[in-house]
Amino acid sequence: MIRIVIADDHPLLREGLRRILEFEEGFEVVAEVGDGQGAINAARNMAVDILLMDLNMPGVNGLEAGRVIRREFPEIGILVLTVDDSDEKVFQVLQIGVAGYLLKDVDSKTLIHSIRKVYAGEPILSPSVTGKLLNQLTHPIPVKNTCGLSEREMEILNYVVRGASNREIGVSLFISEKTVKNHLSSTYRKLAVEDRTQAALKAVKLKFINLE
Repeated sequence: MIRIVIADDHPLLREGLRRILEFEEGFEVVAEVGDGQGAINAARNMAVDILLMDLNMPGVNGLEAGRVIRREFPEIGILVLTVDDSDEKVFQVLQIGVAGYLLKDVDSKTLIHSIRKVYAGEPILSPSVTGKLLNQLTHPIPVKNTCGLSEREMEILNYVVRGASNREIGVSLFISEKTVKNHLSSTYRKLAVEDRTQAALKAVKLKFINLE
C-alpha cells in the first residue's frame, strides 16, 4: 500500500486528488493538509511514502516544507504538483532533492504513473521541466575542473541528465545495471550530492554536459 499525503491550500483540488488516488488500487490517502507546516506535521506523526505537494501555500510554503522533510525523512518521496514552472522555482526545488516535479495540467493517468515511479525510487520531471534542464546545456562553457569524474562517469551522467533509467543506461552502454549503480554512487560522492536529481542539477550548473 502506497501511503500518500496531499498538501495543497485549495480544498476542492485536494478533494479531487483524493478521489482520483483512492480509486486506484494500492493507494491510500492518509492525510490532507492545507499548508507546509501541515505537511511537516503529517510526516512527523504518521507513516508516509509519498508527499504530493503544492509550492505556493500560506505560512510555511512547499519549498520550506520540502527542505525540512528531506532533512528529517529522506525516505519520503516528495512529488511537487504546481502551476509554477519558472526557471528560478524549478531549480530551487530540484536543489533540495525532491523526487519529482509535475505541473497541475498533468492528466490523472500520468499522475498515478508518476507516483508509482517515485515510490519505486525513480525521479519524475514534467517535459517542460526537463526542457529547462536541457536548455541550460545548449551553450556550455568548457571547464577544467570536473570534480574528478572519470570518462565513464561523465558518460553516465549525460544519460542521467537526459532522464534515462539505470536499466536504459546499462543497455545503451552495454554494461550491467549494477555497474551503472556503482558508477552513480561514485559520481554522487565526487559531486557531493545525494541522488540523481541533484547530480543532474549540479551537472547543469557546472555545464559538464554538451548536448548537440
